[in-house]
Amino acid sequence: MNSPRSNLASTLHNLDGRSYGNYKQIRGSYEFGPVTVFIDRVQVDPFASPSKVRIRINRAEAGFPTDITTERADRIAASDFLFRVGDSFLHRNDRRSIILGRPGQEVLERTNVVIDDDGFEARLLVNLPARGRRILGHQAADILTRDVPELAQAMFVHSNLRADGLHEHVQLHRDQLELQNHLGEEGLLAFIGNDSILPRRSGDSDLPMDSHAVAFTSPTSLEHTVTLSSGRSLTGMAIPHGVTVIVGGGYHGKSTILRALERGVYPHIAGDGREWVITEPSATSIRAEDGRAVTGDDISPFINNLPSGTDTGSFTTTNASGSTSQAANLVEAGEVGARSLLIDEDTSATNFMIRDERMRALIPADREPITPFVDRIRPLFSERGVSTVLVAGGSSAFFEVADHVIALDAYVPQEVTEKAHELVGVNPADFARTSPAGSGDDKSDSAGGSSDTFATPRPRIPTAKALRPSSKTKSAKAKGLGQVQFGKAFIDLSAVSQLVDVQQTAGIAEALEYMAEIFDNRTSLTEALAEIDDMLDAQGVDGLTGNRDHPGHVARPRAQEIAAALNRFRGLQLVE
Repeated sequence: MNSPRSNLASTLHNLDGRSYGNYKQIRGSYEFGPVTVFIDRVQVDPFASPSKVRIRINRAEAGFPTDITTERADRIAASDFLFRVGDSFLHRNDRRSIILGRPGQEVLERTNVVIDDDGFEARLLVNLPARGRRILGHQAADILTRDVPELAQAMFVHSNLRADGLHEHVQLHRDQLELQNHLGEEGLLAFIGNDSILPRRSGDSDLPMDSHAVAFTSPTSLEHTVTLSSGRSLTGMAIPHGVTVIVGGGYHGKSTILRALERGVYPHIAGDGREWVITEPSATSIRAEDGRAVTGDDISPFINNLPSGTDTGSFTTTNASGSTSQAANLVEAGEVGARSLLIDEDTSATNFMIRDERMRALIPADREPITPFVDRIRPLFSERGVSTVLVAGGSSAFFEVADHVIALDAYVPQEVTEKAHELVGVNPADFARTSPAGSGDDKSDSAGGSSDTFATPRPRIPTAKALRPSSKTKSAKAKGLGQVQFGKAFIDLSAVSQLVDVQQTAGIAEALEYMAEIFDNRTSLTEALAEIDDMLDAQGVDGLTGNRDHPGHVARPRAQEIAAALNRFRGLQLVE
């Protein structure tokens, strides 16, 4: 049974000056008119993790229209809008003791704010005040009986909100998802809307560049127009599946466009500049990553016949080189179902990517274990249906295998495919653009290669104890954006560039715990990831945390990033 507001206020005033541990008396639920405050966990001392508090209003009291809070995708968008309202309220009113979380430029599914059939709920972290180790009860009463209920009213009572802003936020999200679905229907890898602002304010900011930014304009040859069911019409550059090479001088925008495509797997908020940069959802950024661990990857299509005799069909190392790490990253992306690879020459291992004619003449092929990516990029598409977008600034090696070559000049793109083919002696009329697997239109030539380069990979099956090391006594947790602590081990995710929020890293930590219960010496890595995705679709991110009343602040990670963490865990063991 819920207690009235006066009970909580009276208890806190009476606790003033007492030892901090007495705060535990306030656990429970309290009514503040339409707002219910749940105090789920009370911190044990002033320096411990903050207390966990929830605020909730039922649907009847909130007064929200059902048309934007019924469908799952709409609830995610509406929750994101309310999350931003709450964040703005707390900062505007300097409520520093209350932590709701900080939204970024992307719309992510989170546990911070949830909408369900019964109502609206926010999960807060609250630092209960103290002087030394003595309770400041009067201040605590202000926080929990005034500030927290006011936050709930500001976030969840529809009449207190800017209704048109909420509807626009939800509709934008709907349109972005519809456009992403359109990509699949049209055989497109990505779309960049005209007038998009791709450059960011600085290297450590994800905000759009100011008025000096050059708005994006599609080359006429790649221009595509789509009219969405909302009536919104969009025109921009469509990147088809296949091989696309992006070239240009230094600082002319090559990496900027690739970075935008990386982030395009997520919807963005209005005003970000990348609202209409939409990438197919499995697209994965690939780079070299010296020193990472690799367990049981088949990198033999790229690296074989090592002088040491190491089996590259099931390659394992605790300290991968640039080339072996990039090969591992690539095959792991394919294992999880990536249909597109995003690669920047600047972050790649040169010997993995290309091998020029003079080097081929000097070192015979039978003495070189590495088959460069340029020789595998077409079969990867024709056999496995995996496309590539590649940024290249120092080599023309990929021109003859490219379906499209786009040149950037001061952030302005032009298609230069025909000229690039002429430079390398490829006749555009004869150029065989191999079709993806299953299309019924496969072709093999010097660009496409043989039809059996990429065999169906053998499933990797972790052992039942793969994620249960004997030294692990505490749950996994995020240590910033780029690291997960798993027992005594630290999993380095700093090279996983499509992680955009530390709450996603927290989600990865929860996913590793979830997978520990799945692995049974029979379930493969991909089967475990599919099980997690199905559960997340059915239960939301709360399901990842065991549906705890207050799960903390967690965002949904993609399967690609969960797999990246598992693959980098140095304790991973596979069934032989």
